[in-house]
Amino acid sequence: MTSFLIIDDHPLFREALGNAVRMALPEAQIFEAMSIEDALHILAAEQGIDLALLDLSLPDAEGFSGFLRLRETYPRLPVAIVSSEEDQHVVREALALGAAGYLPKSTSKRELAQSIEGVLSGSVSVPKDFVATPERRKAASAKAMEVKLRDLTPQQLRVLDLLRRGYPNRQIAQELQLAESTVKAHITEILRKLGLFSRNKAVIEIGKIELPDPRTKASVRADRGRPQ
Repeated sequence: MTSFLIIDDHPLFREALGNAVRMALPEAQIFEAMSIEDALHILAAEQGIDLALLDLSLPDAEGFSGFLRLRETYPRLPVAIVSSEEDQHVVREALALGAAGYLPKSTSKRELAQSIEGVLSGSVSVPKDFVATPERRKAASAKAMEVKLRDLTPQQLRVLDLLRRGYPNRQIAQELQLAESTVKAHITEILRKLGLFSRNKAVIEIGKIELPDPRTKASVRADRGRPQ
């Protein structure tokens, strides 16, 4: 059964969004939260929530602060933003931060249902009038990802390289002579450092980027550890 967490402090909109979810998936299990604190309590108690639908304006969050708190605590949880704010700069910022989609509150229930289905299938839902990111923004995004890659350890880079080549966890573990649980831990940390919510997103984002050489990183770390 697919599980959703709706995070919005307006009861009427929680109900409307719940109806849209049920239109897409009649058997869906729906949890509701009125704040980020409520949401974190639910996420701690309920395992396997598939998608969070988050309003940007909450009693204990403003702007992207609530979104970033969720992503920091649960980096693998897909979070789609549902907001009355439709400024394209805000939409671009949300997507750059790793939102699974951006659904305007002005969208009809049927369109919301279709967007939710799309997000669950792995596509990123955006408003109808959203203008695709210009090439220079794509280049900037790739550059930002390259900077984030510098925070990965040599072993995490090896795991990421095999991940983008399509290796499942078991094969990665065999290739690097690691326990499968260790591989899973590395992947969780990789996603957190890169600000991504799923391994599929990681494969897409780093697919056209040249990864740093783990051997070079290892030697740099070793040099830093030597007394001067």
